[in-house]
Amino acid sequence: MLPDYYAHLSVSPAATRADIARAYRMLMRTHHPDAGTPDGGADPQALQQAMDAYAVLSSPSRRAAYDRALKQQARPDRPAARPRRSRTQADGLLIAVGPVRIERR
Repeated sequence: MLPDYYAHLSVSPAATRADIARAYRMLMRTHHPDAGTPDGGADPQALQQAMDAYAVLSSPSRRAAYDRALKQQARPDRPAARPRRSRTQADGLLIAVGPVRIERR
């Protein structure tokens, strides 16, 4: 189950990058240990959630991937994409082409 990054930042899925940045800065001022709030409002868990949410939602490519994953999670009965098949023209052999998985090490 994916975390709801939009809820962590209290923004809508249609929020602009400026809205996301504004919400992130507000949460950082509220929950950061060096904020100097009189009631000691530092919340390490909320701070980490805000940082994770901002890391994903501030990047257009990561946000698009996250939104696609949210849609897929909302419709679990929908099957994953099937691999595409194509024929080579030279010898007529069938070549299966599937999704690519990139891993960082």
